[in-house]
Amino acid sequence: MVEITPGQSYGFFTDTSVCIGCKACEVACKEWNELDGNEPVFGDGYDNTGQLDAQNWRHVQFHDRVPDETLTVGQGKAWLMMSDVCKHCTHASCMEVCPTDAIIKTEFDTVYIQPNVCNGCRDCIAACPYGVIEMDKNKNVAQKCTLCYDRLQNSMEPACAKACPTQSIQFGPVKELKLTAVKRVNDLHAQGVTEAQLYGADDSVYGGLNAFFLLMDKPEVYGLPNAENAVLPSRNNARGYLATLVTAAVAVVGGLIALRRRREPPPAEVIPAPATVTEPVGGAS
Repeated sequence: MVEITPGQSYGFFTDTSVCIGCKACEVACKEWNELDGNEPVFGDGYDNTGQLDAQNWRHVQFHDRVPDETLTVGQGKAWLMMSDVCKHCTHASCMEVCPTDAIIKTEFDTVYIQPNVCNGCRDCIAACPYGVIEMDKNKNVAQKCTLCYDRLQNSMEPACAKACPTQSIQFGPVKELKLTAVKRVNDLHAQGVTEAQLYGADDSVYGGLNAFFLLMDKPEVYGLPNAENAVLPSRNNARGYLATLVTAAVAVVGGLIALRRRREPPPAEVIPAPATVTEPVGGAS
């Protein structure tokens, strides 16, 4: 049991530099949340879950960056591994577009989908930049990581963090996790590991992530949007609103013009006057 206080922001700090790809987090997540998982497919390989979806709320990524031909073992390179999960964004795109308010922020500042309010519209799936959400085919509702909301309510840390053998996944108050993360990345830089960087620990991506990462390469390598591309859906920012209004205004004006033309009476048919036959002066000879 750990002390978890409602009103504080809680989340994950995932240190990919110590991830060993054991998938204990995936197993613990499925067991606690009663997720069936997907049927295995021949040739899946190490990355057998493939992606985050309705049955995989944790997904361990594997990225092979070891040269094909090496002079020494790996030339100091290693596979990149990362236990991916919902980021529980401060500015959550999924919550912005949800028409039924099924997606809320909990008392622990985590993003939660209320299954009994979700109408299955799929707007959140299209809006999520991380490909986290998917429809459960049996329940017909959108599903993703809840950050073990039921466990937090009972002062229990999330199942994935509890099962991680290397402390790659750390759970706690976000403020404390950020201090731990900064110290860790500074230690790696001091050791000459200059590529180590934090992702989502500041407000540069979606106002900051409650589930943030220490990466060993650029965000794009892990399929994560960088700061330049981390923007909310266009209908939820000023430029998007302006563009939508201009487009709507043009459409309305065009519609009114077309309607007016349709109601105007057709032009009267012009009948040409008959030709006038002029008799020669003096009559016939």
